[in-house]
Amino acid sequence: MAGRAGPDIKVCNFVAADKQWTNSIRLETEAAKKWANRWGFLVTQRNQIEAEQEKLRKKCRMLTPEHLKVRPASPISKYIQVGPSPVVPKTTQGFIGWRSAVPELELERYGSPRQGKWSFLHQMKWPEDSID
Repeated sequence: MAGRAGPDIKVCNFVAADKQWTNSIRLETEAAKKWANRWGFLVTQRNQIEAEQEKLRKKCRMLTPEHLKVRPASPISKYIQVGPSPVVPKTTQGFIGWRSAVPELELERYGSPRQGKWSFLHQMKWPEDSID
């Protein structure tokens, strides 16, 4: 029993593993040398196509007329002035449109929001403890 390996012990042959590694490296270097003879035409054609396209780009490029050129950017503060914020509303309903500078866009045109006098239970004439 002492000479046998158990099911969970792996026996590794270092010489065979080294031979496999050496063969894979040799095959990769040979393939790299042969690649240029077999597939090198793809690279040369691609380089030629890119060179032709670059020549066409330079040939067809037009100069932009002065009236169509983009003017340099000016500071935003020249056109937009931001004043102080108004007082923060007390209700969440007041948050809607509260920073609007245009009075017509404000949603609270008719004053601050109010709670109604009647509840649904009171309108239906139900007792207050009918719902949890």
